[in-house]
Amino acid sequence: MSLSVAVQMDPIEKISIKGDSTFALMLEAQKRGHALHYYTPDTLAMRDGKVHATVAPLQVRDTEGDHFTLGESTRRELRDFDVILLRQDPPFDMHYITTTHMLQTLERERTMVVNDPVAVRNAPEKLFVVEFADLMPQTLITRDKGEIEAFRREFGDIVMKPLYGHGGGAVFRVTHDDLNFGSLYDMFATTWREPWVVQRFLPNVKDGDKRIILVDGEFAGAINRIPAAGDLRSNMVRGGAAAFTELTAREREICERVGPRCAELGLLFVGLDVIDNLLTEINVTSPTGIRAVARLGGPDIAAMIWDRIEERRGA
Repeated sequence: MSLSVAVQMDPIEKISIKGDSTFALMLEAQKRGHALHYYTPDTLAMRDGKVHATVAPLQVRDTEGDHFTLGESTRRELRDFDVILLRQDPPFDMHYITTTHMLQTLERERTMVVNDPVAVRNAPEKLFVVEFADLMPQTLITRDKGEIEAFRREFGDIVMKPLYGHGGGAVFRVTHDDLNFGSLYDMFATTWREPWVVQRFLPNVKDGDKRIILVDGEFAGAINRIPAAGDLRSNMVRGGAAAFTELTAREREICERVGPRCAELGLLFVGLDVIDNLLTEINVTSPTGIRAVARLGGPDIAAMIWDRIEERRGA
């Protein structure tokens, strides 16, 4: 049975299809004969309890620079669709949160949202992960300067990053004798109202930051992201290089611990970040890595995700 699929995402003309997981999901949906539609979150509206958006039929092609064709845009009720892929990138701000409130009003029996908007709202990457504190490096969440200074004295080198940041943006290593700490603290305090994440620095990040993908709570594939020379961050959008990897026994234990909780919450597509056998983030808003895994000879994770969606929708 063909499904009617709407994709809530960032402007499609701006994506880089080589590594874009949303694009991989759209290619697979089209391959299976599902009817694709596209809209951006800024067109969402709720009137009298009904959620609408400006939606256009969509065709996609795996051709750089010519990867999509849109049909005529119309205002549509989102309950008309069998499946909605919630795939816009962070920042996870009040705009993002508001979209989850809107999507939450859709009847689940009629429209399946992936990932579940309630779970996305209640499980932000750098907060949800602390449910598994024993699997993590030592981690502090605060904006209190005294707390951060005490943490720094205890562990020496630390990493500071915004609680709702993404893609490796504004991630700083602060050494035990770094004279820039005061200025960095002032910059964070001026830029973000929310607390920040402060973690013990893991020197073995130089050997890579693994992205481990779970589908419906089960291990699906992984890559190791190696930081570029002279950079702390391994995110591929920051110049990190993807390499083939296999899971250690500890990483399999992490999957076995975290996976059932993700499945329980309705988080169908999840990306775990693991450095030196320590869990650092659980990515649920718009996880990436599908195309990199496939490019390195791993499984077709987009197909695995659509198998699960079709199973639940009876397609």
